[in-house]
Amino acid sequence: DQQKLRLVKGLSFVNEQLPQIKTKLQQSEDELKQFRKNQELIDPDLQAKVQTEALYRIQQEQQTNQVQLRDLRSRYTDLQRQVALSPQNAIAVSRLSQSTRYQSLLNEIQKTELQLEQQRVRFKDRTPFVQQLTNQRQRQVALLQTETRRILGPGNSLAGSSGEQLLSQGQLGALDLNLVNALVEAQVNLQAAQAREQTLRTIQQQLREDLKRFPDILAEYGRLQPEVELSRETLKQLLKAQQDIGLEIARGGFDWQVVEEPQLGGKTGPGLMRNLLLGAVAGLMLGGAAAFAREAMDDAVHTSDDLKKQVPVPLLGMVPALSLDSEEEQPLLNLPFGRSRALVNPNANLLQWRPFRESMDLLYQNIQLLSATESLKSLVVTSALAGEGKSTLILGLAISAARLHQRVLLIDADLRRPSLHKLLNLPNDRGLSTLLSNNEPIPGQLDARASNLRSNISVITAGPTPSDSAKLLSSQRMRDVIARFEQSYDLVLLDAPPVLGMVDAMLAASCCNGVLMVGRIDQVTRSDLTQAISMLNKLNVIGVVANGASYQPRKNGHYQRHH
Repeated sequence: DQQKLRLVKGLSFVNEQLPQIKTKLQQSEDELKQFRKNQELIDPDLQAKVQTEALYRIQQEQQTNQVQLRDLRSRYTDLQRQVALSPQNAIAVSRLSQSTRYQSLLNEIQKTELQLEQQRVRFKDRTPFVQQLTNQRQRQVALLQTETRRILGPGNSLAGSSGEQLLSQGQLGALDLNLVNALVEAQVNLQAAQAREQTLRTIQQQLREDLKRFPDILAEYGRLQPEVELSRETLKQLLKAQQDIGLEIARGGFDWQVVEEPQLGGKTGPGLMRNLLLGAVAGLMLGGAAAFAREAMDDAVHTSDDLKKQVPVPLLGMVPALSLDSEEEQPLLNLPFGRSRALVNPNANLLQWRPFRESMDLLYQNIQLLSATESLKSLVVTSALAGEGKSTLILGLAISAARLHQRVLLIDADLRRPSLHKLLNLPNDRGLSTLLSNNEPIPGQLDARASNLRSNISVITAGPTPSDSAKLLSSQRMRDVIARFEQSYDLVLLDAPPVLGMVDAMLAASCCNGVLMVGRIDQVTRSDLTQAISMLNKLNVIGVVANGASYQPRKNGHYQRHH
């Protein structure tokens, strides 16, 4: 009966959860459906890939067409120089040269002119025979003009020429006719190539405009799609549990049967040792059950091994948690306000701690190994949620790179809640937001003396909070700024906002070579980490760093991590 009661209660709980999950699933599906309808997209990931491939094909066609266009312009110029006529006049002369009637009239005029010259040798111009030949020539020239207008039409420039001018036209040979035909063909091909170039430019501009809106679309889709999949999986499990419990109840639960009659023993006194043993066993069982229940309900990542198993990217480093009794060492920061002045943010004490510095050196070495196979001159450092220590970590990473004589630029790309200027005690009246908002020339290298760090580290703070940070981070100006600084510095590090809840981190990451995720042990949850990695799956996530790993000091000054 107790078993049946438990099954009934379990079935009742499942039945209570099913309507809620179905409602949540319906809401998620409706929201995803409305999103697809508004954006006119079924699968944004596939559509973005198709658009990118189409843009690549258009660029390839444009390059091919530009080569053809240069060849056609060169051929057209060369033919026009040889023919010494415009294409329109060349066509007109070609038609006249191929007209039998026109050529016949020219021959008659030439015969008349020959007779006229012969008679002028013997007679004066006033003689009747010379006058008759002169009038005959004028009539023939008039007929030639009429025939020219008939062949070319009244709108052609040659049709309005005088008779004397027409006598020198329309007498092209076979070679000249071939040159004219080649000139006309070159003009047609050149006009076609120019029209195609204009069409390709229009298509390329349209594709680029369409691709600009995809970062926001992919971020929203990356939020909606996992919710639908999670609700579907939960509903599937609940339906299976409902079916299994229902079948168990229909079978009548467990079939308890008496195998052997009990043997009644004699009455004995209290057994202290037996009770203690039974209490210890019961305590271990209850403790194990409680630990199992806590483990099942706890979604946080507690060890670096758990973090490594949770993400599909390599674990590049483990950063130890700050020990309260760690030794004081010489500061790494050269503050312009005086050596005795402490940093405003207490997390800066971590930067002076040897285990932290050694973990940063190891992290930078791992990044350099990755740089051997792909260019990693610009990195975005982000986390799933706020408070996971990415700002302190990026500062330590910059110091490690600078100690190896690398020129490093630190950029605070968290335009909503910046922190680097507080950590370094720097003014924030100008910074990345002002650099992206104006049209001033992008500087090559910043004055390193303006930063609070080593001479080969420069800092750009976030600047005043803009009204639309996403617009600034997705602008072409942002891409130009990062590209310019990649040429001037060995390493450009961007302190980006958290991934979940806003699109800023994805926009900043799309301008850089890679993304480094930071996850704080005992704080970040598996679900948050999975969702953040899923949103960044289209970008180059090079690895993850476990922040806050436990350690044990050794006599030789190093520390040992515990997992």
